[in-house]
Amino acid sequence: MDDAVDQSDFDSLVPGRGELSRRAFVRTSVGCGFAAAVLPVAAQSVISTPADGLVAGPVSIDVAGVRMPAYRAAPAGRTGLPVVLVVSEIFGVHEHIADVTRRLARQGYLAIAPELLVRQGDAARYTDIARLMSEVIAKVPDAQVMSDLDATVAWAATQGGDVKRLAVTGFCWGGRITWLYAAHQPMVRAGVAWYGRLIGNGTELTPRHPVDLAGSLKAPVLGLYGGQDGGIPLATIEQMKTALAAGSDPARRSIFMVYPDAPHAFHADYRPSYRKEAAEDGWRRCLEWFQAQGVA
Repeated sequence: MDDAVDQSDFDSLVPGRGELSRRAFVRTSVGCGFAAAVLPVAAQSVISTPADGLVAGPVSIDVAGVRMPAYRAAPAGRTGLPVVLVVSEIFGVHEHIADVTRRLARQGYLAIAPELLVRQGDAARYTDIARLMSEVIAKVPDAQVMSDLDATVAWAATQGGDVKRLAVTGFCWGGRITWLYAAHQPMVRAGVAWYGRLIGNGTELTPRHPVDLAGSLKAPVLGLYGGQDGGIPLATIEQMKTALAAGSDPARRSIFMVYPDAPHAFHADYRPSYRKEAAEDGWRRCLEWFQAQGVA
């Protein structure tokens, strides 16, 4: 078993509980440290979930001969656990995403966050978001992501996971992927998409978007969105609702919760966009959604 992430690893990045500087950022492995592009981090709002009682830390998953890094967390000594795939933002699997897996593990899940951007580059080391988008994110094919998530599910089945109780959740870039994976993988029972883009122009690498696949969802999705999200107009949510209403039974059972005063990335406790009330309510709804759909 991998060693659990020690709380001191996080504390060492928070000198005096002030702000993290770019110099303080040191990424030794997936899930450790914050992505360079998001620094400095306001430490007073960061949630840090302890790993005691968990098996938590970096792992690698074989995908057709490629060793894909991932961060996983699960209750120690237990098998037959429901599985949740955690899909990161554009910043990759950094400390915040690792912490989300530990939060889920404390709820009794085997939670796994695969580093889905690894073939295109190390997203966590970019300091410029525009370069990160053009040099890494824009080069990631949806088909590759779907395959990598399928490989993660197969790996989970060998690690004490009950993949008949499978869920997926993701943030921003990962929110879009959550919708796509719920339309791709029949084993998924539930999805929770946090402010993922719903519409867009098709490209060779990203040929279809959630609104294009809404009618063929294989699992219901809970969409958690901010009413003040400048990048995801409320009109696109209404467009998605219309597409869902005309689709499959899982599509019709999908629902949205829009927080009127929340911006994009309201769940990201390490960023100025964090809104505690909306984040906590969304997290509660996420867990209740998994339970209601038979994942828990």
